[in-house]
Amino acid sequence: MQNLEEIIGGIKPIDQKAMEEAWHCWDSLCKPLRGLGWLEEVLVQIAGIYGTAHPHPDKRAVVIMGADNGVVEEGVTQTDSSVTIQVLENMGDRLSTACVMCTLAGCELIPVNIGTLTDGKHPKIQNRAVRHGTGNIAKGPAMSKEECIQAILTGVEIVRELKEKGFQMIVTGEMGIGNTTTSSACAAVLFDQDVETVTGRGAGLSTEGLERKIRAIQKAIQVNRPDRRDAVDVISKVGGLDIAGMTGCYLGAAYFQMPILIDGFISAISAYLAGMLCETAKEYMICTHCSAEPASRLVIERLGMKAPLQAGMHLGEGTGAIMALSMIDQALNVYYHLTTWDGASVEAYTHQV
Repeated sequence: MQNLEEIIGGIKPIDQKAMEEAWHCWDSLCKPLRGLGWLEEVLVQIAGIYGTAHPHPDKRAVVIMGADNGVVEEGVTQTDSSVTIQVLENMGDRLSTACVMCTLAGCELIPVNIGTLTDGKHPKIQNRAVRHGTGNIAKGPAMSKEECIQAILTGVEIVRELKEKGFQMIVTGEMGIGNTTTSSACAAVLFDQDVETVTGRGAGLSTEGLERKIRAIQKAIQVNRPDRRDAVDVISKVGGLDIAGMTGCYLGAAYFQMPILIDGFISAISAYLAGMLCETAKEYMICTHCSAEPASRLVIERLGMKAPLQAGMHLGEGTGAIMALSMIDQALNVYYHLTTWDGASVEAYTHQV
Protein backbone atom coordinates (compact mmCIF):
# COMPACT_ATOMS: atom_id res chain seq x y z
CA MET A 1 0.00 0.00 0.00
CA GLN A 2 1.31 3.45 -0.93
CA ASN A 3 1.59 6.14 1.71
CA LEU A 4 -0.77 9.11 1.87
CA GLU A 5 1.75 11.59 0.45
CA GLU A 6 2.29 9.39 -2.63
CA ILE A 7 -1.44 9.15 -3.25
CA ILE A 8 -1.93 12.91 -2.94
CA GLY A 9 1.09 13.61 -5.13
CA GLY A 10 -0.21 11.28 -7.85
CA ILE A 11 -3.57 12.99 -8.32
CA LYS A 12 -3.76 14.77 -11.69
CA PRO A 13 -6.26 17.36 -12.99
CA ILE A 14 -9.04 16.07 -15.21
CA ASP A 15 -8.76 16.34 -19.01
CA GLN A 16 -9.92 19.77 -20.23
CA LYS A 17 -9.69 18.80 -23.91
CA ALA A 18 -12.07 15.88 -23.41
CA MET A 19 -14.47 18.25 -21.63
CA GLU A 20 -14.38 20.71 -24.53
CA GLU A 21 -15.10 17.88 -26.95
CA ALA A 22 -18.02 16.73 -24.80
CA TRP A 23 -19.46 20.25 -24.80
CA HIS A 24 -19.15 20.28 -28.60
CA CYS A 25 -21.08 17.00 -28.74
CA TRP A 26 -23.82 18.40 -26.50
CA ASP A 27 -24.10 21.56 -28.60
CA SER A 28 -24.47 19.50 -31.79
CA LEU A 29 -27.66 17.84 -30.46
CA CYS A 30 -31.13 19.05 -31.44
CA LYS A 31 -32.20 20.88 -28.27
CA PRO A 32 -31.79 24.32 -26.69
CA LEU A 33 -28.14 24.90 -25.89
CA ARG A 34 -27.27 23.87 -22.33
CA GLY A 35 -30.98 23.27 -21.81
CA LEU A 36 -30.42 20.20 -19.62
CA GLY A 37 -28.35 22.14 -17.09
CA TRP A 38 -26.71 19.88 -14.52
CA LEU A 39 -27.24 16.81 -16.68
CA GLU A 40 -24.97 18.28 -19.34
CA GLU A 41 -22.45 19.57 -16.82
CA VAL A 42 -22.09 16.25 -15.04
CA LEU A 43 -21.53 14.31 -18.25
CA VAL A 44 -18.87 16.81 -19.34
CA GLN A 45 -17.17 16.38 -15.97
CA ILE A 46 -17.25 12.59 -16.33
CA ALA A 47 -15.74 12.96 -19.81
CA GLY A 48 -12.89 14.96 -18.29
CA ILE A 49 -12.34 12.33 -15.61
CA TYR A 50 -12.12 9.51 -18.15
CA GLY A 51 -10.20 11.58 -20.71
CA THR A 52 -12.68 10.86 -23.51
CA ALA A 53 -15.73 12.62 -24.93
CA HIS A 54 -17.48 9.23 -25.04
CA PRO A 55 -17.60 8.03 -21.42
CA HIS A 56 -19.44 4.87 -20.37
CA PRO A 57 -19.67 4.70 -16.55
CA ASP A 58 -21.63 1.46 -16.68
CA LYS A 59 -20.32 -0.53 -13.69
CA ARG A 60 -20.97 1.31 -10.40
CA ALA A 61 -20.23 0.41 -6.80
CA VAL A 62 -21.88 1.89 -3.72
CA VAL A 63 -19.28 1.74 -0.96
CA ILE A 64 -20.81 1.88 2.53
CA MET A 65 -18.31 2.74 5.26
CA GLY A 66 -19.61 1.34 8.54
CA ALA A 67 -18.18 2.38 11.91
CA ASP A 68 -19.20 2.91 15.52
CA ASN A 69 -18.66 6.06 17.54
CA GLY A 70 -17.83 6.18 21.25
CA VAL A 71 -19.76 9.43 21.66
CA VAL A 72 -22.95 7.33 21.70
CA GLU A 73 -22.20 7.00 25.44
CA GLU A 74 -23.36 10.61 25.78
CA GLY A 75 -26.95 9.77 24.84
CA VAL A 76 -26.76 11.51 21.45
CA THR A 77 -28.71 8.87 19.51
CA GLN A 78 -32.12 7.25 19.55
CA THR A 79 -30.69 3.72 19.22
CA ASP A 80 -27.59 2.00 20.57
CA SER A 81 -24.47 0.99 18.68
CA SER A 82 -25.64 -2.57 18.03
CA VAL A 83 -27.69 -1.19 15.13
CA THR A 84 -24.58 -0.33 13.07
CA ILE A 85 -23.38 -3.89 12.50
CA GLN A 86 -26.97 -5.16 12.19
CA VAL A 87 -27.61 -2.78 9.29
CA LEU A 88 -24.37 -3.91 7.64
CA GLU A 89 -25.58 -7.52 8.04
CA ASN A 90 -28.90 -6.50 6.48
CA MET A 91 -26.97 -4.93 3.61
CA GLY A 92 -25.24 -8.27 3.10
CA ASP A 93 -28.70 -9.82 2.75
CA ARG A 94 -29.78 -6.94 0.47
CA LEU A 95 -32.48 -5.79 2.90
CA SER A 96 -31.62 -2.12 3.47
CA THR A 97 -33.11 0.93 1.73
CA ALA A 98 -29.92 1.50 -0.24
CA CYS A 99 -29.90 -2.11 -1.44
CA VAL A 100 -33.45 -1.84 -2.75
CA MET A 101 -32.54 1.37 -4.56
CA CYS A 102 -29.38 -0.23 -5.99
CA THR A 103 -31.48 -2.93 -7.67
CA LEU A 104 -33.33 -0.32 -9.74
CA ALA A 105 -30.20 1.78 -10.29
CA GLY A 106 -28.17 -1.18 -11.55
CA CYS A 107 -25.28 -0.88 -9.12
CA GLU A 108 -23.63 -3.10 -6.54
CA LEU A 109 -23.57 -2.23 -2.84
CA ILE A 110 -20.45 -3.14 -0.88
CA PRO A 111 -20.71 -2.96 2.93
CA VAL A 112 -17.36 -2.24 4.58
CA ASN A 113 -16.68 -2.59 8.29
CA ILE A 114 -13.99 0.00 8.85
CA GLY A 115 -14.61 0.30 12.59
CA THR A 116 -17.73 -1.33 14.00
CA LEU A 117 -17.66 -2.69 17.53
CA THR A 118 -17.73 -6.28 16.26
CA ASP A 119 -16.75 -7.82 12.94
CA GLY A 120 -19.46 -8.61 10.44
CA LYS A 121 -20.46 -12.24 9.89
CA HIS A 122 -22.04 -11.96 6.47
CA PRO A 123 -19.64 -13.01 3.67
CA LYS A 124 -20.46 -9.87 1.69
CA ILE A 125 -19.20 -7.60 4.48
CA GLN A 126 -15.59 -6.54 4.03
CA ASN A 127 -14.06 -6.53 7.51
CA ARG A 128 -11.36 -3.85 7.36
CA ALA A 129 -11.67 -2.50 10.90
CA VAL A 130 -8.83 -0.17 11.85
CA ARG A 131 -10.12 -0.41 15.41
CA HIS A 132 -13.41 -1.56 16.91
CA GLY A 133 -15.17 1.74 17.48
CA THR A 134 -13.71 5.12 18.28
CA GLY A 135 -13.13 6.80 21.59
CA ASN A 136 -15.77 9.07 23.09
CA ILE A 137 -14.93 12.48 21.61
CA ALA A 138 -16.53 14.21 24.58
CA LYS A 139 -13.74 12.75 26.72
CA GLY A 140 -10.78 12.56 24.33
CA PRO A 141 -9.78 11.96 20.70
CA ALA A 142 -11.74 9.63 18.49
CA MET A 143 -8.56 7.86 17.38
CA SER A 144 -4.84 8.40 16.95
CA LYS A 145 -3.49 10.20 13.90
CA GLU A 146 -1.87 6.94 12.80
CA GLU A 147 -5.25 5.18 12.92
CA CYS A 148 -6.84 8.03 10.99
CA ILE A 149 -4.26 7.78 8.21
CA GLN A 150 -4.66 3.99 8.16
CA ALA A 151 -8.42 4.41 7.72
CA ILE A 152 -7.92 6.94 4.91
CA LEU A 153 -5.55 4.56 3.15
CA THR A 154 -8.06 1.73 3.62
CA GLY A 155 -10.54 3.82 1.64
CA VAL A 156 -7.94 4.32 -1.08
CA GLU A 157 -7.22 0.59 -1.15
CA ILE A 158 -10.89 -0.32 -1.51
CA VAL A 159 -11.17 1.96 -4.55
CA ARG A 160 -8.05 0.38 -6.03
CA GLU A 161 -9.56 -3.09 -5.67
CA LEU A 162 -12.81 -1.97 -7.25
CA LYS A 163 -10.94 -0.42 -10.17
CA GLU A 164 -9.13 -3.72 -10.72
CA LYS A 165 -12.51 -5.50 -10.76
CA GLY A 166 -13.71 -3.26 -13.56
CA PHE A 167 -15.83 -0.78 -11.64
CA GLN A 168 -15.95 2.63 -13.28
CA MET A 169 -17.83 4.82 -10.80
CA ILE A 170 -17.97 5.03 -7.00
CA VAL A 171 -20.94 6.11 -4.90
CA THR A 172 -20.15 7.02 -1.30
CA GLY A 173 -22.28 6.04 1.67
CA GLU A 174 -22.00 5.40 5.39
CA MET A 175 -23.61 3.60 8.30
CA GLY A 176 -22.74 4.43 11.87
CA ILE A 177 -24.87 5.21 14.90
CA GLY A 178 -23.65 8.57 16.21
CA ASN A 179 -22.07 9.78 12.99
CA THR A 180 -24.18 12.91 12.60
CA THR A 181 -22.65 13.93 15.93
CA THR A 182 -19.09 13.47 14.67
CA SER A 183 -19.80 15.10 11.31
CA SER A 184 -21.47 18.06 13.02
CA ALA A 185 -18.43 18.39 15.25
CA CYS A 186 -16.21 18.44 12.16
CA ALA A 187 -18.44 21.06 10.52
CA ALA A 188 -18.39 23.31 13.59
CA VAL A 189 -14.59 23.19 13.64
CA LEU A 190 -13.91 23.42 9.90
CA PHE A 191 -16.30 26.30 9.25
CA ASP A 192 -15.94 28.07 12.61
CA GLN A 193 -19.67 27.78 13.30
CA ASP A 194 -21.68 27.66 16.51
CA VAL A 195 -22.47 24.05 17.34
CA GLU A 196 -26.21 24.81 17.48
CA THR A 197 -26.09 26.03 13.86
CA VAL A 198 -24.63 22.85 12.37
CA THR A 199 -26.29 20.19 14.53
CA GLY A 200 -29.57 18.47 13.69
CA ARG A 201 -31.73 15.68 15.06
CA GLY A 202 -30.02 12.94 13.03
CA ALA A 203 -32.20 9.84 12.88
CA GLY A 204 -35.02 11.34 14.95
CA LEU A 205 -33.75 12.77 18.24
CA SER A 206 -36.10 14.40 20.73
CA THR A 207 -35.52 18.02 21.74
CA GLU A 208 -33.87 16.79 24.94
CA GLY A 209 -31.68 14.44 22.91
CA LEU A 210 -30.68 17.27 20.57
CA GLU A 211 -29.60 19.34 23.55
CA ARG A 212 -27.43 16.45 24.80
CA LYS A 213 -25.93 16.13 21.34
CA ILE A 214 -25.06 19.84 21.20
CA ARG A 215 -23.47 19.71 24.67
CA ALA A 216 -21.44 16.62 23.73
CA ILE A 217 -20.06 18.34 20.61
CA GLN A 218 -19.23 21.52 22.51
CA LYS A 219 -17.39 19.46 25.09
CA ALA A 220 -15.56 17.48 22.38
CA ILE A 221 -14.24 20.65 20.77
CA GLN A 222 -13.23 22.08 24.14
CA VAL A 223 -11.46 18.89 25.24
CA ASN A 224 -9.69 18.07 21.97
CA ARG A 225 -8.99 21.54 20.50
CA PRO A 226 -8.73 20.31 16.87
CA ASP A 227 -6.78 22.38 14.35
CA ARG A 228 -9.27 23.40 11.62
CA ARG A 229 -6.41 23.76 9.11
CA ASP A 230 -5.35 20.12 9.52
CA ALA A 231 -7.77 17.55 8.08
CA VAL A 232 -6.16 14.58 9.81
CA ASP A 233 -6.17 16.40 13.15
CA VAL A 234 -9.88 17.20 12.82
CA ILE A 235 -10.87 13.64 11.87
CA SER A 236 -8.71 11.98 14.52
CA LYS A 237 -9.93 14.25 17.32
CA VAL A 238 -13.65 14.76 16.65
CA GLY A 239 -14.43 12.65 13.56
CA GLY A 240 -14.99 8.97 12.94
CA LEU A 241 -13.57 6.01 11.08
CA ASP A 242 -16.38 6.15 8.50
CA ILE A 243 -15.47 9.78 7.77
CA ALA A 244 -11.80 8.84 7.43
CA GLY A 245 -12.62 5.90 5.17
CA MET A 246 -14.80 8.00 2.86
CA THR A 247 -12.09 10.67 2.76
CA GLY A 248 -9.81 7.93 1.47
CA CYS A 249 -12.38 6.87 -1.13
CA TYR A 250 -12.43 10.41 -2.55
CA LEU A 251 -8.64 10.51 -2.75
CA GLY A 252 -8.55 7.01 -4.22
CA ALA A 253 -11.12 7.84 -6.87
CA ALA A 254 -9.10 10.87 -7.91
CA TYR A 255 -5.85 8.89 -7.93
CA PHE A 256 -7.37 6.11 -10.04
CA GLN A 257 -9.31 8.59 -12.20
CA MET A 258 -12.86 7.52 -11.41
CA PRO A 259 -15.91 9.72 -10.83
CA ILE A 260 -17.16 9.57 -7.24
CA LEU A 261 -20.59 10.70 -6.07
CA ILE A 262 -21.05 12.65 -2.84
CA ASP A 263 -24.10 11.56 -0.87
CA GLY A 264 -25.42 13.60 2.07
CA PHE A 265 -24.03 15.61 4.97
CA ILE A 266 -21.55 13.07 6.35
CA SER A 267 -20.33 12.16 2.88
CA ALA A 268 -19.95 15.86 2.02
CA ILE A 269 -17.92 16.54 5.16
CA SER A 270 -15.60 13.71 4.10
CA ALA A 271 -15.38 15.22 0.61
CA TYR A 272 -14.44 18.59 2.09
CA LEU A 273 -11.72 16.97 4.21
CA ALA A 274 -10.37 15.14 1.14
CA GLY A 275 -10.30 18.49 -0.68
CA MET A 276 -8.25 19.94 2.16
CA LEU A 277 -5.70 17.18 1.66
CA CYS A 278 -5.73 17.61 -2.13
CA GLU A 279 -7.64 20.41 -3.85
CA THR A 280 -7.40 18.65 -7.22
CA ALA A 281 -9.34 15.66 -5.85
CA LYS A 282 -12.47 17.82 -5.92
CA GLU A 283 -12.45 17.68 -9.73
CA TYR A 284 -13.44 14.00 -9.49
CA MET A 285 -16.32 14.57 -7.04
CA ILE A 286 -19.95 14.85 -8.13
CA CYS A 287 -22.32 16.51 -5.67
CA THR A 288 -25.77 14.89 -5.81
CA HIS A 289 -28.20 16.19 -3.20
CA CYS A 290 -28.60 18.59 -0.32
CA SER A 291 -29.47 16.70 2.86
CA ALA A 292 -32.03 17.99 5.34
CA GLU A 293 -29.28 18.12 7.99
CA PRO A 294 -28.75 21.78 9.01
CA ALA A 295 -25.15 22.12 7.80
CA SER A 296 -25.54 20.26 4.51
CA ARG A 297 -26.07 23.38 2.41
CA LEU A 298 -23.11 25.07 4.11
CA VAL A 299 -20.75 22.19 3.29
CA ILE A 300 -21.85 22.14 -0.35
CA GLU A 301 -21.27 25.89 -0.61
CA ARG A 302 -17.81 25.56 0.94
CA LEU A 303 -17.03 22.80 -1.55
CA GLY A 304 -17.92 25.25 -4.32
CA MET A 305 -20.48 22.82 -5.73
CA LYS A 306 -24.21 22.65 -6.33
CA ALA A 307 -26.66 19.86 -5.60
CA PRO A 308 -29.28 18.99 -8.23
CA LEU A 309 -31.56 17.17 -5.76
CA GLN A 310 -33.36 19.08 -3.00
CA ALA A 311 -35.66 16.34 -1.77
CA GLY A 312 -35.44 16.66 2.01
CA MET A 313 -33.64 13.32 2.29
CA HIS A 314 -31.51 12.52 5.32
CA LEU A 315 -31.38 8.74 5.43
CA GLY A 316 -27.71 8.23 4.60
CA GLU A 317 -26.42 4.92 3.24
CA GLY A 318 -25.70 6.57 -0.11
CA THR A 319 -29.41 6.86 -0.91
CA GLY A 320 -29.31 10.43 -2.24
CA ALA A 321 -26.37 9.65 -4.50
CA ILE A 322 -28.02 6.45 -5.75
CA MET A 323 -31.10 8.53 -6.61
CA ALA A 324 -28.89 10.88 -8.63
CA LEU A 325 -27.64 7.96 -10.73
CA SER A 326 -31.00 8.03 -12.52
CA MET A 327 -30.29 11.62 -13.56
CA ILE A 328 -26.82 10.67 -14.79
CA ASP A 329 -28.33 7.79 -16.75
CA GLN A 330 -30.78 10.18 -18.41
CA ALA A 331 -27.88 12.47 -19.29
CA LEU A 332 -26.10 9.53 -20.94
CA ASN A 333 -29.32 8.47 -22.65
CA VAL A 334 -29.83 11.86 -24.29
CA TYR A 335 -26.14 12.35 -25.07
CA TYR A 336 -25.89 9.11 -27.01
CA HIS A 337 -29.38 8.86 -28.56
CA LEU A 338 -30.68 12.33 -29.37
CA THR A 339 -30.39 13.28 -33.02
CA THR A 340 -28.21 16.15 -34.19
CA TRP A 341 -29.42 19.41 -35.74
CA ASP A 342 -28.64 18.02 -39.18
CA GLY A 343 -30.42 14.76 -38.43
CA ALA A 344 -33.57 16.59 -37.38
CA SER A 345 -33.39 19.07 -40.28
CA VAL A 346 -33.50 21.96 -37.79
CA GLU A 347 -31.35 25.06 -37.97
CA ALA A 348 -28.78 24.89 -35.19
CA TYR A 349 -28.96 27.19 -32.20
CA THR A 350 -25.91 29.36 -31.63
CA HIS A 351 -24.50 30.81 -28.45
CA GLN A 352 -25.66 34.39 -27.95
CA VAL A 353 -23.87 37.16 -26.05
